[in-house]
Amino acid sequence: MLEKIIKAYDIRGLVDKEVTPDFAFALGVAFARFLEIEREPATIVVGEDMRESSPLLADAFSDGANSQGMDVIRIGLASTDMLYFASGKLNLPGIMFTASHNPAQYNGMKLCKSGAIPIGQESGLLQIRKFIEDGAPISNRPVGKSRKQDLLSAYVDYLLGCFPENSFQKRKLKVVVDAGNGMAGFTAPAVMSKLNVELIPMYFELDGTFPNHEANPIEPANLVALQKRVKKEGADIGLAFDGDADRCFLIDEAGSLVNPSALTALVAARELKANPGATIIYNLISSKAVPEVILENGGTPLRSRVGHSYIKKLMAESNAIFGGEHSGHFYFANFWRADSGMLAALYALSELMAVKSPLSKLLAPYNRYFSSGEINNTVKDSQAAIARVRAAYEDQCEVDELDGLTFTTEGWWFNIRASNTEPLLRLNVEANTQADMKKIRDAVLAVIKSR
Repeated sequence: MLEKIIKAYDIRGLVDKEVTPDFAFALGVAFARFLEIEREPATIVVGEDMRESSPLLADAFSDGANSQGMDVIRIGLASTDMLYFASGKLNLPGIMFTASHNPAQYNGMKLCKSGAIPIGQESGLLQIRKFIEDGAPISNRPVGKSRKQDLLSAYVDYLLGCFPENSFQKRKLKVVVDAGNGMAGFTAPAVMSKLNVELIPMYFELDGTFPNHEANPIEPANLVALQKRVKKEGADIGLAFDGDADRCFLIDEAGSLVNPSALTALVAARELKANPGATIIYNLISSKAVPEVILENGGTPLRSRVGHSYIKKLMAESNAIFGGEHSGHFYFANFWRADSGMLAALYALSELMAVKSPLSKLLAPYNRYFSSGEINNTVKDSQAAIARVRAAYEDQCEVDELDGLTFTTEGWWFNIRASNTEPLLRLNVEANTQADMKKIRDAVLAVIKSR
């Protein structure tokens, strides 16, 4: 079971079957021992999302950590980036109880060291798993204590402090926010109340059963209601957050989905004005427009595999100032290299307020190619499907194995890789023309489904 639920960079599983209070207690014990060995501070920050099981799991984890001499600071309801803020600002290790965009029957945990340094398989999850399997050595420290601390106002003030004064007062915007009944329903009102915006809320009620739609904005069906509302209200922009609000997707004034790579390019160009020559990271399923924009603005583009623990590690090694993922994760050096959907949204709002043009025109220079978006395929044997695709295309393309397989020609590229968190095979295609994109997309899908 542990092998199933402990993923590449977090823990996720079915509530009451895989992720239980007993497991959370054992995780608290194991995490405490791991942190003691790593000589981390003896206090853990604990945040939780709106799922019904989250408080129970957080309680059990805290008891386990306390039993090993660890103190616990419970910050209560929080977005994942709010937990990262707490870890960074307080310089303490942390854990967030959330299953992010997964359906209601799931829950999970995201762990970090002090300073919001992520813990993935290679950087601690495998050791923690071994402690759970074998039983962690019992600490001789006295039993720890738990206390509560409200950090919402401090989180909001920190985000706004990342921008020059009056960045959000230049012109009034009409903003529709779809929280998907997730944690943006908690954080967005606190942030937006400080801006010169007319806020139109959608699904702000915290409800871990997700009664309106799944809180997974990468799926087009989950954006339809927001797209209609933006057009109906004549809004300047729509913002869609996932369940734990660490990802953000934009809808322009015409109701069209903004390519996340365009937002990466926009933020990259802005950051390079303030930090000439800096390094910026993009993941390998981002549009090829992203490294082009980085180079055009005098920066150094650095390509990464998919996943927050990999990007954050690469940011630390390269001293990069910003990183963007096509999945809607955006990472900021001034936010402890952590990802924040709300901070990405504020960058977009700041840039939009600074011009008189609509969002679609602001982003037009960054929309240069045609993308399929991420297409998820359920297959019995991911590796066999990948092998079939390789056999079909390796003779006509450059192939690299940074993350799955990426096939590249002058006119198009595509990447195929197995999910680290779900039983899926993911396909991303981009081409210079819409016709070529559709042609390659359909041909590769046919190979994937051929058995």
